[in-house]
Amino acid sequence: MNSPVVAVFAGGTSSEKEVSTGSGAACALALARSFTTRLFPVVANALPDGYDPARHVVFSTLHGTFGEDGGMQRLLDAVGGAYAGCDAASSALTMDKALTKRTVSGHGVPVVDGIAFDAASKPAAADVEGRLGTSIVVKPNSEGSSVGLHLVGDRAGLEAALGSITAGRWIAERRIEGRELSVGILRGRALGTVEIRPRSGVYDYASKYTKGSTEYVAPAPLDGALDAEVRRAAETAFAACGCRDYARVDFMVSAKGEPFLLEINTLPGMKDTSLLPMCARCAGLDFAALVREMVLPAVERFRLGNASRRP
Repeated sequence: MNSPVVAVFAGGTSSEKEVSTGSGAACALALARSFTTRLFPVVANALPDGYDPARHVVFSTLHGTFGEDGGMQRLLDAVGGAYAGCDAASSALTMDKALTKRTVSGHGVPVVDGIAFDAASKPAAADVEGRLGTSIVVKPNSEGSSVGLHLVGDRAGLEAALGSITAGRWIAERRIEGRELSVGILRGRALGTVEIRPRSGVYDYASKYTKGSTEYVAPAPLDGALDAEVRRAAETAFAACGCRDYARVDFMVSAKGEPFLLEINTLPGMKDTSLLPMCARCAGLDFAALVREMVLPAVERFRLGNASRRP
């Protein structure tokens, strides 16, 4: 079989289910221009009914836990299924913000100073403040970039943020005041850079998903040297974490013009107005062309797998 059906997985069980549902619908519609396509709602932490690894190439739009953390990828690997995007190992790595930072810093990519901790063994506010200062970001270590975000500016705020944590693994970071940038990566190469300007000053969940709450500038108005530095850092981080096919890499740039990696998002939002498609338009790719390019390596892996199994 040389022409698989593209199976778009959407929904899932994480806190970002609604976002995934929208991404899946948009991608299924766009992919249908180039491939026979079927949309699969995912309602449990399992492969959806009707999925067949002998017929389908998966294009997942699942966000958050089970979607981005390698859970779904491990199930697909177990049945020999071909799928677009990062494999299970790199998905699990990049879902862990602290591990991602440790990995990329070893390849020369600057990261923000931070402290990772479990809810059961939270550090004292005084110890966090002593290392990171008074302007601090506290966020889950393995959730979406805007989920559970706390921005604190004094000891009382830090104590309140730490006191609200009851479960999971978290990370406290020194807050970088400056410009927030996002770089789309396709097949290891940077597409374009977008600047994110939340009207509230904070790119939290409300700013991300409330219409009109954030201005996006694409391409970002950067001088050539800084743009090249950020793009190079994004490509280096992508390779260092063993990523494949595509991802989105987010940065903060300090007032001094120093870029710091925030995280790598291996399954970013994929509506036409999402950040990765914005980055792609900077490189001349419209939404339909982008999703086609995103799935083509998996189609090729599917064909090579079938060829190797022929007698």
